[in-house]
Amino acid sequence: MIGQVTLQEGLSHTTFPQGADTFFMIRKLTLTLLLASLLILICTACSGFSSTSGTSASDTPNTVHMTDFSFAQSSITIHKGEGVTLVDDTSAIHIVTNGTWNSNGDQKPLNEAGAPIAQLNFQGNDSQSIGPFNTAGTFHYYCTVHQGMNLTVIVQ
Repeated sequence: MIGQVTLQEGLSHTTFPQGADTFFMIRKLTLTLLLASLLILICTACSGFSSTSGTSASDTPNTVHMTDFSFAQSSITIHKGEGVTLVDDTSAIHIVTNGTWNSNGDQKPLNEAGAPIAQLNFQGNDSQSIGPFNTAGTFHYYCTVHQGMNLTVIVQ
């Protein structure tokens, strides 16, 4: 039975039937779990995601980022024995292979001595690597999908 008990003059306390304390305890526990879950969800959403395990591709040396229609830089210089990581920062599809686009806008596939062979298919927001480059020289790669999208790798 719910009733009121007078504790002091002007103050009263509502009494609840037996088991009501359990109801409020479960309610507090549910609210606490809900708030904890919301906090975890917010922290996870703000942390971001990476397509590589351990460190993100943008944290590794010798990284070249790709936008919708171009490499963020047209060349990169590396040392013998190193590779190059290409990071597709957008949802754009890229197919990167050995060669270049010429000044007429035509594809020019190349088979350069000492160049690692690349046939990389990017589906968007992913990364892949070319290499290692074990021969010093200048090597050319291009995206077969986007005219004029060329990358020069200089190996010292």
